[in-house]
Amino acid sequence: MLLMKDIVRDGHPALRKKSAEISLPPSAEDVHILNEMMAFIKNSQDDELAEKYKLRSGVGLAAPQIGMNKQLIVVHFTHDQKQYSYQLINPKIISHSVEKAFLSGGEGCLSVDEVIEGYVVRHARITVRAFDIEGNPLKLRFKGYPAIVLQHEIDHLNGVMFYDYINEQNPFYVPKNARAID
Repeated sequence: MLLMKDIVRDGHPALRKKSAEISLPPSAEDVHILNEMMAFIKNSQDDELAEKYKLRSGVGLAAPQIGMNKQLIVVHFTHDQKQYSYQLINPKIISHSVEKAFLSGGEGCLSVDEVIEGYVVRHARITVRAFDIEGNPLKLRFKGYPAIVLQHEIDHLNGVMFYDYINEQNPFYVPKNARAID
């Protein structure tokens, strides 16, 4: 079972490296990693388990966050009465909107212990090509909050942290084509 001690923190070299693609079909080890990552995210959202194991709540996790530079991510959350639960292999954003969006409360990360204030401006809509845990191809579309979550996790596979997007001169700068998401 993954615990907070297994999550690498800001400054760890794995968080700034580009991750390697996974060969398909995925190995038993890669499937195990995805299952462990998903279990961590689900456990982190369970109040009893989170308190018992001192887990910070999260909605997504990328393999670099557990020190492995592999193109593996998991997301698990509910938004607008819809459940988003994916274990993705080799996810790539293949198209995105011109319109931008950002979370009005900013973003956080299980690998970043401190609160970093500022707007993280991302694409409002994205299309992702990936493979599921059995190695089947997927093409998924996301908009709003789910699109932001997926972009955050996919960025980890490219060595990009959420705060890289915050405008240093004006952390709360809002571009003309961007809308806030609560």
